[in-house]
Amino acid sequence: MTDTEARASGTIDGGTGPGAWAVLLPAERYEAERLVHHDTLELTGLDGVTRPRPGDPVAVLVDGPPRLVALGQVAAATGETREDPDDPQSEAGPGALVVTYTRRVLDQPVPVDGLVLDGPVTGLDVATWRELADRLGPPPARRSWLVSLDLPIEAASAAEAVRLFWAYVQELGPRELPAFVSPAGDELAMQAFVLGAEANQDPEEDD
Repeated sequence: MTDTEARASGTIDGGTGPGAWAVLLPAERYEAERLVHHDTLELTGLDGVTRPRPGDPVAVLVDGPPRLVALGQVAAATGETREDPDDPQSEAGPGALVVTYTRRVLDQPVPVDGLVLDGPVTGLDVATWRELADRLGPPPARRSWLVSLDLPIEAASAAEAVRLFWAYVQELGPRELPAFVSPAGDELAMQAFVLGAEANQDPEEDD
């Protein structure tokens, strides 16, 4: 399910409880989500936190100040994880909380006023979740884009140049390599992006 409203279960642990949830992303995790596309958000280290049930709707937020960056739905729970993965006798803990994205606004976060969060996972009533979802408005129309990455590479053959290209891409990634993007059919509108944001690549314009 993509860019649609998630179903609210309205229950937790078999009884009445929050029907929806707010998940707070640390700043570094938010930046990582902006750099590379993921269909799901996997969160670990939530020992002692009330666990949402599969199907519950989720609002994903970042702090300082609180902003809404995505909507999602809790996926089926993963298996238990061991405190020490190399020791099968170590104490088992709950698996990761997996949220399937249904709507993203990672590049244009929506301010959220008056919402109090009491930890990495906070229960919400469904009406509050729907109010947050309504702030996003309808999803924008999708269009075709041309994305390129040009690297000058010295090599003895075309095949070696391609191998070096992928080695550089894996090593440097979106944090260091500029990607060039333009709407299909409008190459003059090309922009360079680094770290998920537009970046000027013309040194003369910096002077």
